[in-house]
Amino acid sequence: MGRIYLSLSQQSGFEIEYIEKALQSNWITSGGPNVNDFEVELQNYFGEDSFVAALNSGTSAIHLSLILLGVKQGDEVICQSLTFSASANPISYQGATPIFVDSEPETWNICPENLEIAIKDRIKKGNKPKAIIAVHLYGMPYKIDEIHAIADRYGIPIIEDSAEALGSCYKGKHCGTFGEFGILSFNGNKIITTSSGGALISNSKEVKEKAIFYATQSKDDAIHYQHSEIGYNYRMSNICAGIGLGQIKTLQEKIDSRRNNHLFYRELFSTIEEVELFEAKNEDYFSNYWLNTILLKSSKVKNDLLQAFEKADIETRPIWKPMHRQPIFESYPYYGNKISEKLFENGLCLPSGTNLTNEDKKRIEKVINTFFN
Repeated sequence: MGRIYLSLSQQSGFEIEYIEKALQSNWITSGGPNVNDFEVELQNYFGEDSFVAALNSGTSAIHLSLILLGVKQGDEVICQSLTFSASANPISYQGATPIFVDSEPETWNICPENLEIAIKDRIKKGNKPKAIIAVHLYGMPYKIDEIHAIADRYGIPIIEDSAEALGSCYKGKHCGTFGEFGILSFNGNKIITTSSGGALISNSKEVKEKAIFYATQSKDDAIHYQHSEIGYNYRMSNICAGIGLGQIKTLQEKIDSRRNNHLFYRELFSTIEEVELFEAKNEDYFSNYWLNTILLKSSKVKNDLLQAFEKADIETRPIWKPMHRQPIFESYPYYGNKISEKLFENGLCLPSGTNLTNEDKKRIEKVINTFFN
């Protein structure tokens, strides 16, 4: 009986075919046929007018998005506070200032009311934000209609951090295709993995090509090595893309599996009043439920339950600690009502991997029933 992890990768069985192809062709560097084919598969998945550049991480995709939007030193970028640090770090890479905005309680994502308050205040202070980074937290779409209406009103582009949201949709449209840019992560704990990797989504072939230009050291079109702009080593490797080509064949199965895990937790907590399961607010929101999360009555109950799971060799984790509470970012402006802080204090992430077995679920159920009874 081994440890139950929060979210492990699971092989599809198709990966080896593409990895061997890369090895046999001796294309074992960045870029290559697998990378091109993986981009096509993703473009077909997201649909018309979606152009994908495969990169070595989701963080790289956010960084390139900021570069493509012209964010420079001294600029300000609004960022959802309740997220992983990779959403905010690239703002600092550019020498820009992150402006953090709180969550709202329905989707746990960026709050429309506080977003507009932040924009108005930053404009009043003479520094209109250059971009907004909005996150589909744990696979749950943010309030897209409200957030984009505000962004459009002030002419500020949105970068959709869809690192956790591959397969999630809002009103039938894929997350990652609403903003000026969308970003994906293929880290080992995501819906599908390339071992490490990410992607940038745009609605323009020219923008995709510019992103790839930056991602391959900004080499000018010359017979010798000539560089007129700063470049980066951000392209996905051919072997990693081969893993992705194998993984994407079973993407829908993996999404279905995560959503089935959610049904398990819904049934498990249906009679436990002390627990609130995080769920989509209505049928407009289709979540992949990358991670299933719950709210407890207090931080003490949360911590006690975490320890009960740990004693049973089951991994759980607290909700992301808000960026405005992080030592590296706590001096930057924050607009909100401490919703994200309450979520962090009382929230817990539960095992949600596609390889969660019935036996695993019985062990989880036993911990929950013992704890609350």
